[in-house]
Amino acid sequence: MDLAYLRKLIKIMDQSNMTEMEIEEEGIKLRLAKSVNSKAGEPMGHVMPFYQMPAPLPQQVSPPQPETIGVETTKTEEKKAEPTVQYLEVKSPIVGTFYRAPAPDADPYVEVGQEVEPGTVLCIVEAMKLMNEIECDVKGRIVKIMVENGQPIEYNQTLFFIEPIK
Repeated sequence: MDLAYLRKLIKIMDQSNMTEMEIEEEGIKLRLAKSVNSKAGEPMGHVMPFYQMPAPLPQQVSPPQPETIGVETTKTEEKKAEPTVQYLEVKSPIVGTFYRAPAPDADPYVEVGQEVEPGTVLCIVEAMKLMNEIECDVKGRIVKIMVENGQPIEYNQTLFFIEPIK
């Protein structure tokens, strides 16, 4: 949906006595509503602004645990376990759809085991027809990709685990 088109809709709504408007176009459902002054019964004429949150910084977290289906360990085996390595967690700064590649027929931006540098594009998150590139903030190695291509994602959802490299 075009921003100019959206502004026109808001202007039309502000200049009319409508208090609600709902439009569905090209798979996008949009609902506009404005408050009504209960004493006068007239619209108050303000629109709630939309604020996009800044991208969260990567956080140190424990590594993702491998699945152990039907495997039993003894206490001596648990003592021999490797020391835990801290991985950085890359989280989504917005709600949208996760894409691993710039186009359906293109190669993914990154693969598990690949080394990345600050500024390396990891994926795209599509939100309201805008493609937002998610970049890496550290030098490291991709350990795990937590989301499938084309999957809807939530704000602050973990997308990648990265092992820092010095």
